[in-house]
This record gives sequence, structure tokens and C-alpha cells, in this order.
Amino acid sequence: MNIIGLDALVFGVDDIQACTDCLRDYGLTPVGADVKGGRFEALDGTAIVIRAADDASLPAAIGPAPSIRETIYGVADAADLEAIADELGRDRDVTRGADGSVHSVDDMGFAIGFQVTVRKAFAAPADLTNTPGHAPQRPLNQPGITLDMPAIPRTLSHVVYFVPDVAKAEAFYAERLGFRTTDTFIGAGPFMRPAGSDDHHCLFMIQTPPHMKGCEHFTFHMGSGTEVLLAGRRFEQSGWTSFWGPGRHLFGSNWFWYFNSPLGCHIEYDADMDKHDDEWVARQAPLSADNSQLFLFTSKEKWAPGGPPPKQG
Repeated sequence: MNIIGLDALVFGVDDIQACTDCLRDYGLTPVGADVKGGRFEALDGTAIVIRAADDASLPAAIGPAPSIRETIYGVADAADLEAIADELGRDRDVTRGADGSVHSVDDMGFAIGFQVTVRKAFAAPADLTNTPGHAPQRPLNQPGITLDMPAIPRTLSHVVYFVPDVAKAEAFYAERLGFRTTDTFIGAGPFMRPAGSDDHHCLFMIQTPPHMKGCEHFTFHMGSGTEVLLAGRRFEQSGWTSFWGPGRHLFGSNWFWYFNSPLGCHIEYDADMDKHDDEWVARQAPLSADNSQLFLFTSKEKWAPGGPPPKQG
């Protein structure tokens, strides 16, 4: 099953306008968005979709609105869809969309969908770094940053679930859908990647009491740590509240910055995630501040190391 990664996350929400404002300010492009919701895309076409929580077209909710209603994975081709439909159809209901997509539920009750991926090629600048001891990447006389440099989400990175039985949830994705566990926080849960992706993870699950079941956060990949900081600062200046970060994780090595959102979960920027293949040996560590983050910045309202210059009297 050549599952490539996340194509879209679908949410049922109770404030369409607030969610629209949030996703636009986050940097996603509205596609067909109106008062009933719509699609908000990254550069490669992966997206967040919002609908009113009472929209009859949505899968059943697993908790009060706002909440995630479906996680949609992209696959390589129609043969993969048939393989997934056959596998899941052995013990649960499977439905087909008009576009051939496959829809079902996982062992925790999360609605999951599969479609031939919408991901498309795009062009975006690389983060060129000049480092002593290594040939410069950035040409002479080319500034590394500018006041108006873009910082746009490039692709849907990962989603994090709260689940009441993490062992059962991990077994479902590994045994039924071919996901690999890359690392595990002991007592919390696994980081997992589908076989068609080399990203450290596109799914992380955390053991919680049943009443907490739902989406903890989602994130899109940015082009660099610089873009995480820049996009996060712009998002903050638009009025959205920082929740955790900026910093850099240890498992996955990705930069992060999390914010509160009106979608019923946190929303993150990330960048520079590790890549793995099947030769990788999964690590295990207790969930702790030291194991979760290599470093964490603290925001301060200073624009010069010693503070602003004294006023001239």
C-alpha cells in the first residue's frame, strides 16, 4: 500500500469566519471558500477543509464541535485504493466516493479516507546557508533574508491524535495500513510514517483518557527554521496566541511553533524534519521536556540586545 502521506484534514466547526481568518492568516490559500466553509491549500495542494459542524456530508463526529471529522491520505494510484478497500473491508464498512476515494474508520473511531494524491509539483526557494568549514551555499551579494520574504506553508506534514488505547491504535496502522514506527515516547505513543513517505512521521498518537479523544494538532512543513520563525511571528502579529515555541524537537529534529486556533486543536508550523527508510532503528524515550525539545526560545519585547537607544532630550 503506497500511502504517500496526508492529503487533507476535514474539520466540522462552529465558527466558519474565525476558522477562515485563522487559516488565511496561517498562510493557506482559500479555494472555493465561502460562508459554508471551503478548502485551504498549501503550495502542493494539500489542505485543510472546513465545514459547518452540522453539515450532513461530514462523517460522524467523535466529540463536540469544533473537531476533526476525517483524515484523508494520498496514495500513488488506483491499485493502492483497491488494496486498501479490500484490506479494510474484511472487518468494517468501506464506502466509495464518486471520485473513487475509499472511506472507513480506524480502530479508535477516527474517520479515514484515501484518494489518489492531489499533491502537485511546485517551485519554492531553498534555504541557502553559509557555514564556516563548508563551501558557501548563498552567492556573493545575495542577502539571506529580506523584510518581505515569503513564508508560505508548503505541504501538510502531520497530525496528532489523542487516543484511549495507543497500543491498539498503533497496531491498526502498522498491521492494516503498513505504517512504520520511527520513534516512541514511552507511556505516550508512537511516531509513525506510511510506507510511501520518508518523513519521520505523518502521524503521532498520545495515550489519553477516552473523553479527550480527538485531534491535538496538525502542521504544515515550511521551507526552513527561518520561515517557521517568520511565519509564526507574522501569525502572532495577526492576533493569534502562541501556545508552545518556537523551538526544535529532538525526535524528528523539526523546528516547531504551536498556536491556539478555533478549529478545536492547536495549529503548528514545522520545518527540516528528519528522513528515514526501513534501515532506521526506532528509538524509545520517556516523554519529558528534555526529550521533547532540544531547545525552546522565550519571546521578549526587545529589538536590540541592550534595549532601544536612549531618547534624545
